[in-house]
Amino acid sequence: MKRLLILLFLFSSFSTYSQSFYRYRFEEPWSISAGIGPSQYFGELYSFWKYNEGVQPDYNANFAVNYIFGTHLKARLEGTYYKISGSDPPSDPRAFRTPRNLHFRANNIEVAALIEYYWHPVKVNNITRHLWNPYIFFGVGMSTNNPKAELNGTWVDLRPLQLENNPYNDKIVVFPMGLGFKYKLNVYMDMKIEGNYRFTLTDYMDDISAFNVSEFYLDLVDDYVTGKNPDRLRLAIRNPSFVLEGGEPDVDKILRNQGRIRRGSGLTHRYDGYMTVSVGVEIYLSPDIWDNWIFRNRIYEKRFRFW
Repeated sequence: MKRLLILLFLFSSFSTYSQSFYRYRFEEPWSISAGIGPSQYFGELYSFWKYNEGVQPDYNANFAVNYIFGTHLKARLEGTYYKISGSDPPSDPRAFRTPRNLHFRANNIEVAALIEYYWHPVKVNNITRHLWNPYIFFGVGMSTNNPKAELNGTWVDLRPLQLENNPYNDKIVVFPMGLGFKYKLNVYMDMKIEGNYRFTLTDYMDDISAFNVSEFYLDLVDDYVTGKNPDRLRLAIRNPSFVLEGGEPDVDKILRNQGRIRRGSGLTHRYDGYMTVSVGVEIYLSPDIWDNWIFRNRIYEKRFRFW
């Protein structure tokens, strides 16, 4: 009788222990992730790294839904809110750039679909996920595009003004790609660090593309003189050499110069882009996540940290 009781006790203990482990032996393909970090725009108003004008960082926040569909592959649908900006401060003499005194800022929203490829397999039980896992990714998405500039203390939408007589859309196609790294915090959660650069098909994220205003300066002057839309000239030409003491454009000097006033690089094949770096977490949506992790009873039941 004693032997039977001992066997029953051992079997019960082993069964309980096995079940305790078994609840972590799931292969859950769905997860959610979120992150925050800095963003940096690249375009006509970006000050190059090698000059002391420095980078001009802003910020971004993102949220994504992820799905494992291959041994090393994940799909991701992500939404990102990001701010970018650029300005042309007094030029570093080593840059040989004419000061334009132009600037912009934009608060945009991006939605993108991406594919991630991981170094280690991801189609495994959550308890056997690798402690660390680098990955690469690429995809396609859409972003809003609404640059603004300050004029007399007010931030003005630049896109409707068509400062270069070249209309562009308020939404642009983007191609995100980059590198990431994940570190396993516990059965249900990873920490992730990611760098994501977006190629675009527009040169107007900063509302600047033309090398100078020679092709459209007469239209700008006409709108200013007639009062039809004087802000176009005020925002397009802010070079100190062509602005009067009171801050208004020097129309006579602009006409004599025939619009040969520096505006951008003039490289129309070089589109604008932007980069984000984010730090965040990814949570795997397992069936028992609420009972065993988030709402588990810490007083009456002891749990272990499984890697």
